[in-house]
Amino acid sequence: MLYDGAIRFLGAALRAFEHDDPLDFNLTVHTNITKTQEIIRELNHALDLENGGELGQSLTSLYYYFDQRLQEANIKKDRAIIEEILSRISELRDAWSESLEKQKNLKQQAGLSPEKNNSQVISEPSETDGQTSLSLLG
Repeated sequence: MLYDGAIRFLGAALRAFEHDDPLDFNLTVHTNITKTQEIIRELNHALDLENGGELGQSLTSLYYYFDQRLQEANIKKDRAIIEEILSRISELRDAWSESLEKQKNLKQQAGLSPEKNNSQVISEPSETDGQTSLSLLG
């Protein structure tokens, strides 16, 4: 999952604050923040905004915020910003994992095997029947 990669790179950027060599510190922080930004930008480009509704728009705004904050963290070499974005990305990853697990369980309860469905769809509660599908990925 892309979120796991972003979390791993931000962790590496945070560990760089323990480096004694300024060149090693700056290069490690820069490299890992830019890798995380590439992941965030890819996540943003993968959104299907026509079908994503309010959730898609919210994710776009959130990814833009992450990208801007990471740019600031890279320029200032600011540990607190990196920790903030790491925390928020971890929360997003956990929320998506929980949502996918619930979707898998619902399909199994309905007698559908997860392998039979090749679409990339995320379930969200609706006001009518408690479940609806929201396609976020193009």
